[in-house]
Amino acid sequence: MEKFDFENLIDRRGSGCYKWDADLPEGVELSCEERADVIPLWVADMDFAVAPCVLDAMRARLEHGVFGYVKPMPEFYDAIIRWFKDRHGACFAREWMLYTTGVVPAISACIKALAPQGSGVIIQTPVYNCFFSSVTNNGCRVVASPLVRRDLGHGLFTYDMDFDDLEKKCADPQNKILLLCNPHNPAGRLWSAEELRRAGEIAMRNGVIVISDEIHCEIIPGGKPYTPFASLGEDFVQGSVTLISPSKSFNFAGLKISCIVSENAVWRGKIDRVLNIYEICDVNPFGPVAVQAAYSSEGARWLEGMNATVRRNYDALLAAFRDQLPCLPVAELQATYLVWVDTSALKMQSARIECELLEKEHVWVNAGSMYGDDNFIRINVACQPQMFNEGLARLLSGLKRLLK
Repeated sequence: MEKFDFENLIDRRGSGCYKWDADLPEGVELSCEERADVIPLWVADMDFAVAPCVLDAMRARLEHGVFGYVKPMPEFYDAIIRWFKDRHGACFAREWMLYTTGVVPAISACIKALAPQGSGVIIQTPVYNCFFSSVTNNGCRVVASPLVRRDLGHGLFTYDMDFDDLEKKCADPQNKILLLCNPHNPAGRLWSAEELRRAGEIAMRNGVIVISDEIHCEIIPGGKPYTPFASLGEDFVQGSVTLISPSKSFNFAGLKISCIVSENAVWRGKIDRVLNIYEICDVNPFGPVAVQAAYSSEGARWLEGMNATVRRNYDALLAAFRDQLPCLPVAELQATYLVWVDTSALKMQSARIECELLEKEHVWVNAGSMYGDDNFIRINVACQPQMFNEGLARLLSGLKRLLK
């Protein structure tokens, strides 16, 4: 495997980076020196530099010197189509694709276009916090279909879909969309083809549209294959809208680029109309070229190194929790770089845990309440091992303090 640098620390403080420079939570007070000492293991942003091929493509675009309005070239669509066919077995067509500034705006546009005001959007909780806000901001109702926890032993657990509950929720004619997270954040689940097929059959049988957010699809430190929802067959292509972007996997979310894929021309027309009404139909000059570079053979090799580094950090976290904090179970990380940890033994609100760890140990994690379950915290392990090990040591020390 080609050697890429996932070891050397990159100082991101003062760069306007949200992960490192965001305002502290309300009630947390740190001196300037203490603030500079914080290790952020929270928001879903990696601390690795982008793949060299992406950087080279951006440099070439920069040297052009003109940065007017952008229309992605055919090479942009060709790169996406080739990547998903060759790597994942999903066959997309150019005419099915719309571009926009990110997967979250894409989620909102799809809900606005396809779900009437007041209708229900089914989400499988706990789930990414913007699923909640995207639904309510567009005048729809959140309809939770909670995932079912399954213990795996040795301080490890995972989640399964509750198909009986999903059947019940989809059978309600007021519910119009199943907003799927594939792979799932924060549960770390890589849904199997069988699970996706069963969920899709339930939705389609009841006339529910599946919108599948697949932004984490390349982050698979567990090594199992990811299954695109639209790869399951023609019925699944016709009954769904897929949202994709390499921005999460290749760490260039700030370049603001994503793609909405729908074979259904009527749905696609409605979504396109919303994109234009809300003026989220323009992207910047660097996003499309970054996509083209990422979806390449060198990009694939970079992903291998990234996933191996994430796996290394996760294994260190899992071993440490098993040895030192066995009362705090850890979710199996099949996908994403976001680790879900059960903190119910602390008998403390997750937001308070977040603030305590930040204020006393200077390590920042996400409160589980953001994702619909107050008994958990979410930990980002996508950083250089040297920094992660220091952050992990602080995290363990703080959690032990809170257990006393």
